[in-house]
Amino acid sequence: MTQLARLISLLTLLKSKRLLTASELAKKYEVSIRTIYRDIRKLEDAGVPVYSIEGKGYSMVDNYTVAPVQFSEKQANALITAQHIVNQSEDASFVTDFNEALTKIKSVFKTSIQEKSELLSDKIYVLNWQFEEFTSDALSEIQLAITNFNYVEINYQKPNDKEISFRKIEPCAMYSSNNKWILIAWCHLRKDLRAFRIDRIQHFRILPEKFEDRKFNIQTYFASCPFETK
Repeated sequence: MTQLARLISLLTLLKSKRLLTASELAKKYEVSIRTIYRDIRKLEDAGVPVYSIEGKGYSMVDNYTVAPVQFSEKQANALITAQHIVNQSEDASFVTDFNEALTKIKSVFKTSIQEKSELLSDKIYVLNWQFEEFTSDALSEIQLAITNFNYVEINYQKPNDKEISFRKIEPCAMYSSNNKWILIAWCHLRKDLRAFRIDRIQHFRILPEKFEDRKFNIQTYFASCPFETK
């Protein structure tokens, strides 16, 4: 069991108003008593009102509850997207701390939002992230369309082309390259998969109608297709 999982379990036990000794806890989690002392200090440092009764054990202040935190699906998706970006960092400690923090945050997601966030995580791929200005304003809405299988209508302008074309698409996945988000979608105009730079979408509309899941796999796509936008 990881330290994070042990701390969450320990907090749950203490909230049950049981009086727990360090020896009991050490035996339950198969760690040393010194480790339990450190865990209790971590909970105290985090503001959890744990108190000890000499010779009897640990308990928690009556009526203490963890404040409920509600995340919208967009907010959850933003965190999942950030995780993919952070994971490109060359600083291992930064990556580890962020992922541990996100694990704690995900523990309070509603089940339905957690399922959608896991689905989105499998549909994002980040390449060569660079911290530069990013001007598109459709990412969050399109992420919702991906995980809820909604058709999207877009007005799209190709690179080096003044013409703007209308497309009805089925958004499948996305990836990032050179600080630009690329949407992979089934295009009803071309009757095939196409890649669209999100910052080149001039206008979009999420439709209430849903499309059938094509079981698109982004790793398979990268193995067989060049990284280019249409």
